[in-house]
Amino acid sequence: MLSKAREEIPRGPEWRYEPKWDGFRAIVFRDGDEVHIGSRGKRPLHRYFPELLEPLRQALHTACVVDGEIVLPRDGRLDFESLQLRLHPAESRVRMLAEEIPSSFVAFDLLAEGAEDLRNDPLATRWERLAGILDVSPIDRILGAAPLIARTPQTRDADAAEAWMTELEPLGLDGVIAKLDGLTYRPGERAMIKVKRRKTADCVVGGYRLSKDGDGVGSLLLGLYDEQGMLRHVGFTSSFKARERRELLEVLRPHEGGDAFGPGAGPGGPSRWRQTQAEWVPLEPVLVCEVAFDHMAGHRFRHGTTFLRWRDDKRSDECTMDQLLPG
Repeated sequence: MLSKAREEIPRGPEWRYEPKWDGFRAIVFRDGDEVHIGSRGKRPLHRYFPELLEPLRQALHTACVVDGEIVLPRDGRLDFESLQLRLHPAESRVRMLAEEIPSSFVAFDLLAEGAEDLRNDPLATRWERLAGILDVSPIDRILGAAPLIARTPQTRDADAAEAWMTELEPLGLDGVIAKLDGLTYRPGERAMIKVKRRKTADCVVGGYRLSKDGDGVGSLLLGLYDEQGMLRHVGFTSSFKARERRELLEVLRPHEGGDAFGPGAGPGGPSRWRQTQAEWVPLEPVLVCEVAFDHMAGHRFRHGTTFLRWRDDKRSDECTMDQLLPG
């Protein structure tokens, strides 16, 4: 189940609020001694976070399926950049990083317990059942020693959630998630509300333009999928230093080719890049990045965006227009 961005925290007795953890979304399957940690892209995350397996066996004392977030606390705050380093192909490196910079798992929903599928139960019921399995942990404890298996703090007080927006930002948490008491679990739908201090979006990199001197990337061309499944150009990001521009070319070149944007949905029309002096280079729609922006003009970013980071944990087809639409 995904979230939709809003600028203000929704208020009312039917809402409950949680901190928005900045990590890798993960679903844990516990059955006997077997523990499987899956990503949204069906990547086996237990391969990269072996330090969580035994703590999960100890904490989840019953067969269950738990939704949550893998986070990496470091020096009293969340460190997403170090978390990304954990996705390493070499097993020896994985083991070393598991010891040097261990992760934790923060649970916030229960999808099944024993043989019971709880996805059609209201959130209030699922949360009560989760409370019977895991103890809630204060935020400072979650940001302390790892590995830790914890249940996220939650409040029904909108003012307290509003205070989290300011208090928790220096600690690496990036906002608040709001959920309705009666919400059933709806996989793939943006049924939750996320409120962040700064506006951000996860976008597909559908192409790039070279810098004026041709020595590196001038800008990344960003896209979001519409309701018809077409990738539409929504803007660009160009906030890179000279060294980064050259390094970006090495990242992008293996993905050159194809036509990521749909007919008429790319920069300047469907065929301008095919001219002899190509205005932009198309890419396979596989790379995802998070950008910060100020305003939208229709379905496009009004100004250039600020590149924040790559999102290796997100699939490109999750980067849809509806993550930005109100409602």
